[in-house]
Amino acid sequence: MAAAAAAHLAVASRPSSLSRKNSDKTKNPGSSVFHSSQRILLCTPSSSVSLRSAQIAATSPIEERRVDLDEQTQELCQKGDLELAMKSISSLTHENSSSLGAETFCYLLQLCAELRSLSHGKKLHSIISSSGIAIDSEVGSQLVFMYVKCGELGEGRRAFDRLPSRDHPFPWSLLMSKYADIGEFDESISLFIKMWESGTKPNSHTFSCILKCLAAIGSIRLGMTVHGYLQKLDLFRRSVAVGNAIIAFYSKCSSMNVARKVFDEMPLKDIVTWNSMIHGYVSNGFAKAACEFFTEMWASGMEIDLATMVSVIPACSKMGFLAEGQALHGHSIKSGFVKEVSLNNTLVDMYSKCRNVDNATQVFDKMGEKNIVSWTTMTSGFTINGAYQKAIALFEEMEAEGVELDLHFITSALHCCACSGSLNQGKHIHDYVVRNGLESNVFVANSLMDMYAKCGNMVDARLVFDCTSIKDIISWNTLIGGYSKNSLPNEALALFAKMQQHYKPNTITMACTLRASASLSALDKGREIHAHVVRSGYQECSFVANALVDMYAKCGALLLARRLFERIAVKDIFSWTVMIAGYGMHGHGREALATFKEMRGKGIKPDGVSFIALLYSCSHSGLVDEGWRFFNMMRNEFKIDPAVEHYACMVDLLSRAGRLSKAFKFIESMPIKPDATVWGALLCGCRSHRNVELAEKVAERVFELEPENTGYYILLANIYAEAEKWEAVKKLRQRIGFSGLKKNPGCSWIEIKSQVHIFVAGGKKSNLQSKEIESFLDGARRRMKEEGYAPRLRYALIKAEDEVKEEALCGHSEKLAIAFGILNTSEGKPIRVAKNLRVCGDCHEVAKFISYMTGREIILRDSNRFHHFQQGRCSCRGYW
Repeated sequence: MAAAAAAHLAVASRPSSLSRKNSDKTKNPGSSVFHSSQRILLCTPSSSVSLRSAQIAATSPIEERRVDLDEQTQELCQKGDLELAMKSISSLTHENSSSLGAETFCYLLQLCAELRSLSHGKKLHSIISSSGIAIDSEVGSQLVFMYVKCGELGEGRRAFDRLPSRDHPFPWSLLMSKYADIGEFDESISLFIKMWESGTKPNSHTFSCILKCLAAIGSIRLGMTVHGYLQKLDLFRRSVAVGNAIIAFYSKCSSMNVARKVFDEMPLKDIVTWNSMIHGYVSNGFAKAACEFFTEMWASGMEIDLATMVSVIPACSKMGFLAEGQALHGHSIKSGFVKEVSLNNTLVDMYSKCRNVDNATQVFDKMGEKNIVSWTTMTSGFTINGAYQKAIALFEEMEAEGVELDLHFITSALHCCACSGSLNQGKHIHDYVVRNGLESNVFVANSLMDMYAKCGNMVDARLVFDCTSIKDIISWNTLIGGYSKNSLPNEALALFAKMQQHYKPNTITMACTLRASASLSALDKGREIHAHVVRSGYQECSFVANALVDMYAKCGALLLARRLFERIAVKDIFSWTVMIAGYGMHGHGREALATFKEMRGKGIKPDGVSFIALLYSCSHSGLVDEGWRFFNMMRNEFKIDPAVEHYACMVDLLSRAGRLSKAFKFIESMPIKPDATVWGALLCGCRSHRNVELAEKVAERVFELEPENTGYYILLANIYAEAEKWEAVKKLRQRIGFSGLKKNPGCSWIEIKSQVHIFVAGGKKSNLQSKEIESFLDGARRRMKEEGYAPRLRYALIKAEDEVKEEALCGHSEKLAIAFGILNTSEGKPIRVAKNLRVCGDCHEVAKFISYMTGREIILRDSNRFHHFQQGRCSCRGYW
């Protein structure tokens, strides 16, 4: 279609016999009109009345009655009395109806269109058809206009197709415009081609419409052809409307340089011209250029209207120009624009994005009239500024006021619940969705899944997924990502396998699935997904490349992670942070610091997350002085206010180094309230350095903050057990029982030939090779005794004889997994084991000895970090 139009316009751009042949019967391009308040009649009512007055004296009595009827009907139409006008002609016989003038029928059809009276319009059409009146271009145009204005585009098109003469541009342009309004751009372009072939000369409205259609389908080539033809006619220089349409076309086709050139060449400009340029710059992401252009407009003396303000204020919000936005707000107040809903919505958005939510709230509260866009914009503003509870309160306020919510607002409200972890409010919105029958909408369903996933409720997230009949790739990715983030990697990988039966995974799918593999420390599965990434050509995607580096680092393959990191062509802040964190979790603190130095050398500015990775690395490598230096650097040099995660890293750094009193004082001096993570880091330090007195004091703080977290109770119980305070252990376990809390059992897993084998503490007889595992561990224990290694019985955490304690130690899950790996892998292959809890001291010593005894590398990942055991040594050097 576009190619055919281009061919026609290419011919038309040359002087042709066709244009000369039809030059006599075409009308002035600017003579036709669109609006119902205007007439397409060839003469005005006043001139026609005076003309008839001059003719009355020479007419017969019958002719006088006809003139009187015409005059009477037209006067009634001018008064807007359609009913009386129709009654005045309803008694006409077939013969007399033909005596009505065509001009009178135009008046009647025009009034039917203005009043949207389809029934009267159809009756008139019937009278015209039966009267034998020749339907000329004027009457025919009014028939088309009547049907279109009454919402009957199909009838209007049929009336148009039956016209014997279509030499007036008005009906062509009218139909093209209506087809464009409903998105039928190809049909509009087809009409334009037929119009051109018929010899009817387009007018400015026609060209404006066709340019709108070409912009909608993105046909830059055909639009340039139309532009070239208009230049030959010099029409865009003579018609401001056509020039504005050309600017709008290039703006929508992201060609702002050409739009600016057209603007500069236009001798006549109006407010729409300037506004089109500002809107084009903003919509194409050139906010700074929009602001500069607005300054130029202001300096030119052009009057600023509402559309100008609504266009330029978003540019200020994108650039973060709060002062300029406030100045425009002041001008709006002086100009009386602040009563307009559209402007107020724009101001709320501007203040929100400039991080001034108080002013945004003031504008919102003072709005006399609000629409759904107002509520949605304010909700988004609260979300941007982290005021999630205020955003959720807006939902409740709207519901109370009976405001009908649209899909955009509902998804925004669900996003707030997701960000704030407000599960109960999210369920309330879910109830609203169900009551209003919106759950089948895929966008709402995806938002519900995301909310439940981010609130940690994967059961309900899966229910929404299963009940959604139409799923898109976002649905699958949302659930896979939710499983990965909520420590359900097996479910994520199972869903990934199922997804491939329905959709081709994209880059987001790969990143989420790699995260699941990393969580399991499943290197074989990770390599399988890596191969999938390469086959799909996704390895160049930055966040997939970062996910691969993270996966290999968390699966213990740090050298592979570094190689992939080096291959990333353009490294962003996330790439560097992942690599620093990878070194940190493996205890390679010096390498982490070197990577950070390299990152700064590349001109990458670190953020808060980068410093968390860096401080974590210092903590797990005993680099206390370096940790303090980077903590101060973050605050003083980079002006980053420490978050609770940074303080937790510093407490962990001091606690691991045995500086427990200093860590306690550091917590008490924090400018923000410490959470359970901060106190928990100190509690772990108390266990490592066996400070029972401080542990009791710290534990009470932790229990107040997270009374349902069993882990901290177990940690204190272990501290008591290692100190052999069995009565205190008994009381604490009773407290746990009375509270109804359950301990997460320690478990370890190992992947062999793409199959994951899980071992639970004390469950060595649950495996088919339990006897072989027990025999191997007994042999290792005997050799340890022979070489002077004594079992660390305090880690048995039970009150019993030494033999019973020793037997309990042999049943720790990491020992079982290591033994299983030794028995089932080829000699020389590294053993990779993961554990859900922190490795105990005795298992740490046993792993070191087994690596020495077998000559095998053992890579153990616990809940804190990696341990690389080789030749009787561990990479952690006691910092775990």
